[in-house]
Amino acid sequence: MTADQPPVTVFPPNASGGRDVHAEGSPLGLAHSVADLVDLLSTVGLELGPDEVATTRLIHWQGGGPAVWAESPP
Repeated sequence: MTADQPPVTVFPPNASGGRDVHAEGSPLGLAHSVADLVDLLSTVGLELGPDEVATTRLIHWQGGGPAVWAESPP
């Protein structure tokens, strides 16, 4: 990871609508909502609220931001 890369990556939604979440390259789990993401982040000491996950530079969103939780239609 480079110094300017955020420590948390939220990957694009999978077929179940969940998004894999990694912190510093290690898997944290699967989130199906912002609330799930907040819970996962708290396990590594990142205490962010639902509104903060949308604006923090600590999270790199792939495949859509915090409003995207279902796989896009073909």
